[in-house]
Amino acid sequence: METDQAKSRLSTAIAIVLLAFFVVLSVASIWNDSATMDESVHIPAAYSYLSQKDMRLNPEHPPLLKDLSAVPLLLMKINFPAEHPSWAENINDQWAFGPKFLYESGNDADEIIFWARIFPILLAAFLGYFLFVWAGKNFGRKTALLTLALFVFSPTVLAHGRLVTTDVAAAAGIALATACFLNSFKNPNLKNTIIAGLLFGMAMLMKFSTFLLMPYFFGLAIVWAFLKKTGYYKSLLQLSLIFLIGFVVIVWPVYQYNVWNYPPERQARDSAEMLKTFGAPPAGGTEKTCLEGQIKKCPVELTVWMADKPALRPFAQYLLGFLMVLQRSTGGNTTFFLGEVSNQAWPMYFPIIYAIKEPLAFHILTIIAILFAAWKIKEPFWRAPYHRLKTWIQNHFVEFALLGFIAFYWFMSVRANLNIGVRHLMPVLPLTYILVGSQISKWLNNAKRFNFRTLTVGALFIWYIFGTLWNFPHFLSYFNELAGGPYGGWRYATDSNLDWGQDLKRLADFVEEKQIPSIAVDYFGGGSPRYYLGDKYEPWWSAKGKPRGWFAISATFRQSAWGEPIKNLATKPEDNYSWLRPHEPVATIGHSIFVYYLP
Repeated sequence: METDQAKSRLSTAIAIVLLAFFVVLSVASIWNDSATMDESVHIPAAYSYLSQKDMRLNPEHPPLLKDLSAVPLLLMKINFPAEHPSWAENINDQWAFGPKFLYESGNDADEIIFWARIFPILLAAFLGYFLFVWAGKNFGRKTALLTLALFVFSPTVLAHGRLVTTDVAAAAGIALATACFLNSFKNPNLKNTIIAGLLFGMAMLMKFSTFLLMPYFFGLAIVWAFLKKTGYYKSLLQLSLIFLIGFVVIVWPVYQYNVWNYPPERQARDSAEMLKTFGAPPAGGTEKTCLEGQIKKCPVELTVWMADKPALRPFAQYLLGFLMVLQRSTGGNTTFFLGEVSNQAWPMYFPIIYAIKEPLAFHILTIIAILFAAWKIKEPFWRAPYHRLKTWIQNHFVEFALLGFIAFYWFMSVRANLNIGVRHLMPVLPLTYILVGSQISKWLNNAKRFNFRTLTVGALFIWYIFGTLWNFPHFLSYFNELAGGPYGGWRYATDSNLDWGQDLKRLADFVEEKQIPSIAVDYFGGGSPRYYLGDKYEPWWSAKGKPRGWFAISATFRQSAWGEPIKNLATKPEDNYSWLRPHEPVATIGHSIFVYYLP
């Protein structure tokens, strides 16, 4: 007993050290990072939510992560440009308001950005701790430590866990909500059901992709009722109560606070304008209303109708954001991938991005885990497969639940029309770490201290850890050895996989160090070249022709100009940077900005 307690204390101490290192590493790596593209919108919107209680900006993302990130900003003296048209008049003019708020209102942009990032870092650390506890409870201490190590040294988690964006928040919401949901069915009582409902509601406020929890939980409830013979009505009643608690007790109050000072008539007008293309008929078709048979218009008309009803306004704003996400997903996003430029999805985008953005050592550990799990199946699959699968699910419901969500989320991601980053796979990473850690732990059980298994796993973890640390502080630009590391990543993908604008301050340092008097810049990101470069900055783009002297271009813009556009994607010859092709960059700033000297 004392030995078990000592081992438990030791594993907890190791976990605390790992999480402390994660926080220090995250904070240390953001000090010279510029605002990324989405942060230039999220941070100003976050401050407006708390200071103005008005959610007219960035409704396509739920407010909870932004609200909490903005808490430290309330302690600062910040000038809010309330008279600027992007706030006072225009509809969701977030891309104009963001630069105005951060860089053109007399505020200290770097201080605002730094303090806004503190809560996301703490949330990521909390997620790591939760995974340690959850994995330990279900699979043992060894799995808990292996899971936590995979999480703490994940380049994807380190890259996005430091930013005021919603990807790690979504992963946290899904993991916590799933754990509480499973516990409420395993130990059914009112207390556990309420807790599951509260965590489900919080997940709904992290990112709209967490809405996938609803069909996922429904499927789990049906399987649970079938296996445990608890009755379908009882399971569905419990599930309905969880959903009801989540939306009424959590979603409604949070949105109510965030729309408190949002004029109802403006909320209705803004909603109608932002959703005017949702469910529109094909070209040449006749515009109809919901009652006239155009069913896709029904949620739009419902949203607008609710927008000025006092008790329904919070749900109207939630539904607005959800519909905006669907609207954007349908339209796609123009991006570069494997030499092509497209606004339509590539079916192999996420599998390939996952293969080259996650550490190679982790892929090997995953393969070992899969092979070991397959090896444990002693009988051929064709012998009583239904009975054996049913028995396995009954005895391993947590593993079944994790595998189910991973498969479901991967299926939806491959079918999605937004191919802009490995960060969209963030919700499956923590669950994958648990499953891989569980199988590796079983593979190591009963092994001698130094044998092939322990040496192999030890070597892979050393490779995994040092491969990530080697990229400090450029975790966002991480690519594994299959892609040639971060130096070769631009050949495969850009945007948030490589270049989200994080290196603008480093470009300013380069200009200062080289005493460059003037530099033409075509920058992609959330920073302000004028703010950091001052009078040395000259805005540039391809159609202006070849500049003389120093020129810097973001990898996203260069690769999008040089990539081969898919059929039917309209491009202009003057935008293809053909005059830049003969030249080689003299420097690369943080793997994402190419610097040239053009005679």
